[in-house]
Amino acid sequence: MTKKEFKAESKRLLDMMINSIYSNREIFLRELISNASDAIDKIYYKALTDESLTFAQDSYYIKIVPNKDDRTLTIIDTGIGMTKEELENNLGTIAKSGSLAFKKENEVKDGYDIIGQFGVGFYAAFMVADVVTVTTKALGSNEAYKWQSSGADGYTIEPCEKDAVGTEITLKLKENTEDDNYDEYVEQHRLQSIIKKYSDFIRYPIKMETTESKLVEGTDDEYEEVIEEKTVNSMVPIWRKNKQELTDEEYEQFYKEKHYGFDTPLKSIHLSVDGTIRYQSILYIPETMPFDYYTKEFEKGLELYSNGVLIMHKCADLLPDHFSFVKGMVDSEDLSLNISREMLQQDRQLKLIAKNISKKIKNELQSLLKKDREKYEKFYEAFGRQLKYGVYSDFGANKEALQDLLMFFSSKEKKRITLHEYVSRMPEDQKYIYYASGDSIDRIEKMPQTEMVLDKGYEILYFTEDIDEFAIKMLMTYSEKEFKSVSSGDLGIEDKEEDNSNDADPQEHKELLDSMKEILAGKVKDIRLSKRLKSHPVCIATDGDITIEMEKTLNAMPNNQHIKADKILEINANHEVFHSLKQAQEQDKDKLALYTNLIYNQALLIEGLPIEDPVSFTNDMCKVMV
Repeated sequence: MTKKEFKAESKRLLDMMINSIYSNREIFLRELISNASDAIDKIYYKALTDESLTFAQDSYYIKIVPNKDDRTLTIIDTGIGMTKEELENNLGTIAKSGSLAFKKENEVKDGYDIIGQFGVGFYAAFMVADVVTVTTKALGSNEAYKWQSSGADGYTIEPCEKDAVGTEITLKLKENTEDDNYDEYVEQHRLQSIIKKYSDFIRYPIKMETTESKLVEGTDDEYEEVIEEKTVNSMVPIWRKNKQELTDEEYEQFYKEKHYGFDTPLKSIHLSVDGTIRYQSILYIPETMPFDYYTKEFEKGLELYSNGVLIMHKCADLLPDHFSFVKGMVDSEDLSLNISREMLQQDRQLKLIAKNISKKIKNELQSLLKKDREKYEKFYEAFGRQLKYGVYSDFGANKEALQDLLMFFSSKEKKRITLHEYVSRMPEDQKYIYYASGDSIDRIEKMPQTEMVLDKGYEILYFTEDIDEFAIKMLMTYSEKEFKSVSSGDLGIEDKEEDNSNDADPQEHKELLDSMKEILAGKVKDIRLSKRLKSHPVCIATDGDITIEMEKTLNAMPNNQHIKADKILEINANHEVFHSLKQAQEQDKDKLALYTNLIYNQALLIEGLPIEDPVSFTNDMCKVMV
C-alpha cells in the first residue's frame, strides 16, 4: 500500500490549519458534525431531482462513539459517502471543498444550505488526533474505501468492507501532556457539552450512548447505571418555530438554557426576516444588569449561527454599544464565512443585520415605554445610564435615535419623566428646559440655584449621574428647546413683578464687589448681585460650557487635566450676610477678607467642591465665633 503525498504544499497548509486557523481546539467536533450534516443534505438534494431516490428524514442521523479504552472518537453519518476518486480529490487536497463543488454542480440556492465551503474543516481533526481514519461507502456504489493519515506526511487509500452507505471518521487521540488533556474528548459530558454549544441545532439527530443513574423498578432508593442511546441535540431551534405558537415560558426557558442570565427577561423579541438578507433572531432585554457590565471583562454581542451552526459565541458587531445589554442570537444562511468559520469574510451582510436589529430594539423599547411604563422604568433603572452614554458617544451620532428613550427625575412629578413629557407641558413663557445637577435628589432639592426657577412655576429635571450633563450638552436641544442649567449665569427669566426685592443696583455696591473680587482673585471669574436667590445668602453660578458637576467628573478621571468651570459668586443683596459684608467694607477691611473667604468656601461646600485650605477655613470660623 503506497502512501501518497498531500497536494498544494500541504505540509505548510496543514500546519497552519492545526495551529493558526482555529482559535479553539474543541471546534474540531463542530467541523466534523457539520461535514456529516452536509453529507446527509447531499442525499436530500439528489432526491429532489432523482425519482429513484426517496428521502425519509427519520432514516438519517449522525452518531458519536467515544471509546475510552482505545482512546478513539468515531463520528458516523448515514450521508452520501465518498467514492475513491472523491476521497482523493476532497481529502487528498487540503482546501478543496467537496461540498462547495456539489453546491455549484447541483445549483443549490434555496432551502437547505451546504455548510462546508472551504474544505478545511475536516483537517481540524488533527488538532486532537495523531491518526485519522475515514471509512466510507458512496451512494450507488458497491465498494467501500479506507482513507488514513497521520498528518502532513501524507495518506493512504485502500479498499475495505462496509455494509451501509455513509462515512465513519475515527480519531486516535493524541497522548496527554502536562498542558493538554485529550482524554476529555472521550468523556460523555464533555462531548455533550460541545455538541450542545456548537451543533445543538443541526437538523439531523446526533446520537450517542449515555450512561445514566436510574431508580431500580420496585425500589425506593436503589439505583443502577443504565446505558441508553439518546439524541443529544435539539435539532429544531426555537427561532425557526412560528412565534404565534410560542409562549412566554418557552422564550424564558430558552433564555435560561442558553445561560443569557439568571434573571427573567423583561421582554423577548422574535425576528424572522426574509428580504435582502435572510435571518432569524431572538433578542432579550434583561431585567437586571450583569455584575460585570461596566468592567473590561464584560463582552457584548449576540450568538451568531450560520444555518443552525454556532459560528461566534459573542459577535460584538451585531449590537451598537448603547444596546450592549441586549442578549440573544442571530441565525442566517446568507453570511459570508471565512476559512475558519469563526469570523466573516466581509461585513456587508453583518452591517445590514446589525442596522435592522438596532432599529427593532429601539422600536420595542419605545413600545414598552408607551404600553408598560412600570416595566420600562425597571429597565431604565438598570440600563438608562447606557442609553445616555449612547447619546454622548460617537460625537452624538445616535442622539436622535435615543433622545425619546431618556428619562430624568422631575421636580414636579417626583419621579422620572421623558423629555417629550417635559416639553409638552412647558408654559408659553418658558424659554428653556431647566435642569439641576448634583450627587442626589435630596441634595439638588436644597440647592440655592433652584429657587427662582421653582418660584416661576417651571419644572426642573434633576441630573444625578455623572454622564447626564455630558449627554445633554451633546443633545443641545430637544423639540427646538435648549437645555439650561439652573446654575447658569443667565437663566433667561424676565421677572416682571413690580415688587422685585432682589433688583439691587450693582453700581451702588460696585466698591464692595470690586474689593471682594480682589480678595478672591484667581478663584472666581466674577462676583455679582444675585437675581435668583430668595432665602439663601450665596451660591456659585457658572459661565461657559463647563459646569460645576462636569468639573467634578472630569477631575475625577485618571488623566486629571485640572479643568475648572468659570465660577461666578452670586450674593443675595437682601440677606443679612450682605449687610454684614457692607458693614465690614466700611469699617474693617480684614473682616471683609474674612467674611469673603468664608462665604466663598460655604458656596463651595454647597456645590460639593473641595475647600482648598480646610485649616484656614476652620480658623476663619473660629475667628467669627470669638
